[in-house]
Amino acid sequence: QVQLVESGGGLVQAGGSLRLSCAASGRTFSMYAVAWFRQAPGMAREFVTAINWSGTTTDYADSVKGRFTISRDNAKNTVYLQMNSLKPEDTAVYYCAIGPSLRVPLSSITYNFWGQGTQVTVSS
Repeated sequence: QVQLVESGGGLVQAGGSLRLSCAASGRTFSMYAVAWFRQAPGMAREFVTAINWSGTTTDYADSVKGRFTISRDNAKNTVYLQMNSLKPEDTAVYYCAIGPSLRVPLSSITYNFWGQGTQVTVSS
C-alpha cells in the first residue's frame, strides 16, 4: 500500500510563494493520477489541482488558475505544487491524493489514497 507524505507548508505573507511536495513511499505512484485538495477549518474540502500519470494533462480550480502549478517527477516519486501570489483565502491544510489515471476529467476521479496534510497559512 502506497504511503503519501506532504511537506513544505508554513507561514507566508500575502503575495508570497511556497512549494509543497508529495512524496510516495512503499510503492511507486508513477502510474497514478495525483491531486491536491485543501480544507480550511469549518469549510468543505475542495479540489485544487491534479495531474495525470505522465504529466501531460493538468486541471486547476478556477480560484488558483494562473497562480498555482502542479508538476511531477516520477523518477523521484514526487509531485510538487508551486504556489505563487498567495492570498489569505488560500489558508488551509493541503492534502495530496492518488487515484486511477483514467481518460476522464481529472477532477472527477475518485482519489482513494491520501496523505496526512500540510498546513499553509497566508497572513495579511
